[in-house]
Amino acid sequence: MNHMGTSVLILTLNEEANLPGCLESVGWADDIVVFDSYSTDRTEEIARAAGARFFQRRFDDYAAQRNAALNDVDYKYPWVLMLDADERITPELAQEIRDVLSRSDNDVTLYRIGRKDMFFGRCLRHCGSVQVWFGRLGRLGHISVHRAIHEEYHTDGRVGYLQARFVHYPLNKGLDHWFERCNRYSYMEAAALIRETQDALPWRQILTRDPVMRRKALKQLAYRIPCRPLLVFGYVYLLRAGFLDGLAGLRYCILRSVYEYMIDLKVKEHRRRTKGLPL
Repeated sequence: MNHMGTSVLILTLNEEANLPGCLESVGWADDIVVFDSYSTDRTEEIARAAGARFFQRRFDDYAAQRNAALNDVDYKYPWVLMLDADERITPELAQEIRDVLSRSDNDVTLYRIGRKDMFFGRCLRHCGSVQVWFGRLGRLGHISVHRAIHEEYHTDGRVGYLQARFVHYPLNKGLDHWFERCNRYSYMEAAALIRETQDALPWRQILTRDPVMRRKALKQLAYRIPCRPLLVFGYVYLLRAGFLDGLAGLRYCILRSVYEYMIDLKVKEHRRRTKGLPL
């Protein structure tokens, strides 16, 4: 039985490999919604067999999809825990959620949660997403999602932070899927980058105490620096000690720099196309 007063929202697209593990990790919940982008595999069958409610919507971008899931579905509880199918909630995180939501003086409307990335069977303790906070637990009516790719979670109330982390398995569907997703993400990231770099650099946000806004501002600064993919590799592998994550860390850092290079090339492609120039 769910004693947390928490509904769970899982976004899916052909997630038969990931969904069973995700559903098992939130087995304590008695209100699970799977919001699907018209999968063609066994995603719907797996979701319904686990007792989840199943909805579908044509995908346009990640912010629109998650906003639709939050606004167009009736939930049993005022709090919604938002997950992707390749993510898992640990018992420690489930307990912390239970504890913070049981407090009567709680005026927080959005909790940000850290993530542990698993890569080739190893937890990336240095070069993964250990310094990134994800807005994943929100009070309905007080949160909205912005940015088409790598979404930003906003609230009209107070933001809180949880200490326990959820676990992420980005390679669980295989390297082919990972590269296909990077190809798709890099186009979306390039389009967002082109829009965002048209504005002046938000210098004040670089000094803010909000880690999410600071990371966003630093990201915009990084996109204006030459040789950025090479610098990204140096940052995650050397400055953040990715080398301490062993061979998995080296593989991750190389793939991360390749992804950043794909973004840069697609920005250049867009700019040449808009001028009518061939590649």
